[in-house]
Amino acid sequence: MKYRRFGKTNLHLSVFSLGTMRYLANAEIANKTIEQALSLGINHIETARGYGKSEEYFGTAIKGGLSVPRNQLYITTKIPPCADADTMRRHIDESLKRLNLDYIDCLGIHGLNTQQHLEWVEAKNGCMQAVDEAVNNGMVRHVGFSTHGSLEIILAAINTDFFEFVNLHYYYFFQRNASAIQAATEKDMGVFIISPADKGGRLYTPPTTLKELCQPFTPLALNYRFLLSDNRITTLSVGAATPEELIAPLEVADDVGELTTDEITVFERLENQQNQVLVTDKCSQCYACLPCPENINIPEVLRLRNLAVAYDMNDYGKYRYGMFENAGHWFPGMKGNRCTECGDCLPKCPENLNIPALLADTHERLAGKAGRRLWS
Repeated sequence: MKYRRFGKTNLHLSVFSLGTMRYLANAEIANKTIEQALSLGINHIETARGYGKSEEYFGTAIKGGLSVPRNQLYITTKIPPCADADTMRRHIDESLKRLNLDYIDCLGIHGLNTQQHLEWVEAKNGCMQAVDEAVNNGMVRHVGFSTHGSLEIILAAINTDFFEFVNLHYYYFFQRNASAIQAATEKDMGVFIISPADKGGRLYTPPTTLKELCQPFTPLALNYRFLLSDNRITTLSVGAATPEELIAPLEVADDVGELTTDEITVFERLENQQNQVLVTDKCSQCYACLPCPENINIPEVLRLRNLAVAYDMNDYGKYRYGMFENAGHWFPGMKGNRCTECGDCLPKCPENLNIPALLADTHERLAGKAGRRLWS
C-alpha cells in the first residue's frame, strides 16, 4: 500500500480508503471488513451520518478494539449542510457518540450540491459556525466537503477557502471535474475520488466489449491506474461490503507511477472506439447546450449514450439513467423523454448534434426501473 499527503491536512492517507456506504448487513461483517482493510494497509475509513447504520457499526468495532492504534487510523464522517448552527452542533455530537470517538479526524460537509447549500455554508451564523466551534474545541481536526454538484458549484465551494479537502466524482469515463481537481491542488486541498468502481462505470461487472478493448488489463484496474497515476489525487474510495471485496481493487495499491506505454495504448484504443462507433453522434461534453428549458441534464444523458453505444455499457447506463427524477440534488435533471423539441439547444452545440433525436434514442435504450440512492 502506498500513502500520499492529503493536502494541507498533512495527514498521510493510504491511496485506497475504505468507504462504508454499503455497510447494510450487520456489525459483524462490518467489523471483519474493517479488519481486513487495516491488515491490507488501509489507514483511512470514510463514513457518513446518512449511510444507514454505518457510523454505529464502526462505533461497535472501535468499542471492541481494532488491530491498529487510534492515532494511526484516520476517520472521516460526513454531515449534510444545514441552515443553522444548532442543527449542525447536534449532528456532530450524534455522530461522535455513534462512532464512539472523542474526535473526528476529518469532517466533510456531505453533498454540497446546490447554490442553496453553498449559501448555507457561507452564511455568517450558518452551519459552519458550529463546525468552527468543533474544530476549536478539538472535536474535529480537519474540514472538507463532498459533492455531487455541478462543476460551477464545486469551484465556488473550493474558492470559499473554508475547506482542506474535497470528495468528488472524476474517472476515465467522466473527466468533467478535471479543473476542480486542479483548483483544489492549487489551494493545497486533499483530493478524494468517490466510488471509482461503481459510479465510474460499474467496472466490477464490465460488458464483454469493454473487457476486450481493455486487454491485457481489466477495465477496473485501468480506471484505478488512470487515477493513481495522477499525483494530485490522494486517495480512492473502495466501497467493500465484505472482506473479500477488498482483494481485487488493492492489487494495484502499489502501482502509483506514471502510465505505462501499454496503458496509454489501451486508452488510445478506447478513444478511437468512441470516434469510430459514434462518428457524428459523439457528444464531446462541452456543456454548451445548457441550460435546458425542461431541465434535462443533456450532457450527462448523452455521456451515458456515448458509453452505451461505444462500449455496450448498457447496464451502467440504465443504472445511472434511472437516477434522473429519483435522486433529487444528488443526481439532478429530467429524463430525455421530457424533451419538447423546442430547439433551444441546437444552435449552441459546436458539433451540430441533433440533440432532441439523441435524447429520444437514449431514453429508448436506457429507460427502465427507477433508481434511488443506496442509503436513502
